Amino acid sequence: MSDCHCGSGQPYALCCGPVISGSKPALTAEDLMRARYSAYVEKNVDFLGESLHPEHRHDWDRAATQRWADSAQWLGLEVRETVAGQAGDEEGTVEFVASFSENGQVRQHQEVGRFARRDGSWYYVEGTLPKPPTQRNSAKVGRNEPCPCGSGRKYKKCCGA
Repeated sequence: MSDCHCGSGQPYALCCGPVISGSKPALTAEDLMRARYSAYVEKNVDFLGESLHPEHRHDWDRAATQRWADSAQWLGLEVRETVAGQAGDEEGTVEFVASFSENGQVRQHQEVGRFARRDGSWYYVEGTLPKPPTQRNSAKVGRNEPCPCGSGRKYKKCCGA
């Protein structure tokens, strides 16, 4: 048995395979996200369409999904964070990074996927780009310190006003 494409360490036949074939439901949002990644690897575009939330299927482009699945060589999946999305939840998010090679270039698709449960089944709703961490390159200026702009005035009376 070969390991599952999703990186769970389990055999494909016991992990994502049954979810994709429909013989076992995804129990959590993360299970569905992992199965969707494996469906890209397996080029199972039908599953990708069926696992979309019914209210979000109207603008799904099957041909574009097929082209991406066909043109990419899927290299791995990293799950970064899962918020809610457990068996008793109705919604959840999964932040992940999918690595792939396309046209000779290695790329990464990073996303925070939103999932919802409807009639007992998990569906993919939408994905957004994660917010980059805020970075401060200099020390915070106190209100009563000299303004860093060089005016000679206190920060609160100058740029901090």
